[in-house]
Amino acid sequence: RQKPVRESRLRSEIDYDLVEAFAVSIFACGPYSIHGPEHWRRVEELGLELARHTRADVTVVRLFATLHDCCRQSDGRDRLHGPRAADLLGSIPVDVLDLDRERLALLEHAIRHHTAGRISTDRTIGTCWDADRLDLGRVGMAPDERLMSTKAGRKKAIGYQNCGAARQAPL
Repeated sequence: RQKPVRESRLRSEIDYDLVEAFAVSIFACGPYSIHGPEHWRRVEELGLELARHTRADVTVVRLFATLHDCCRQSDGRDRLHGPRAADLLGSIPVDVLDLDRERLALLEHAIRHHTAGRISTDRTIGTCWDADRLDLGRVGMAPDERLMSTKAGRKKAIGYQNCGAARQAPL
């Protein structure tokens, strides 16, 4: 059984608009990319919805949503965009990304490995990956429940399959 998340882990003083502005400033694919800001916002929305059920660290989930694809060089196959974005974390100014070591390590792992097709037993990493995969409808694909890390992600993926990837399935 998962331990409840301490309330202090859910609060953050991070300026998410500043994080997004930073990500947009380095994003090479442009504002209308299928991996760009609109995708980031949907991943954040999905991640926050999942986090209500998984008790994931919402600060890490929100940062993952904005930063996971920011180092893409194209909308095509770019297997190294996750590692590039993870490597970038250390160079983001502290006034933009002020995280303790534990959260930074979770964020780095989630970003670095989000392209590997894995699932995770960590509730925060799993929530991040599930939120990203649940947005596959943007490219006409239904998410596969077998690739979901969390029960909430699996339930939502099955809902997408039952009602079509283009419609939102409630949890």
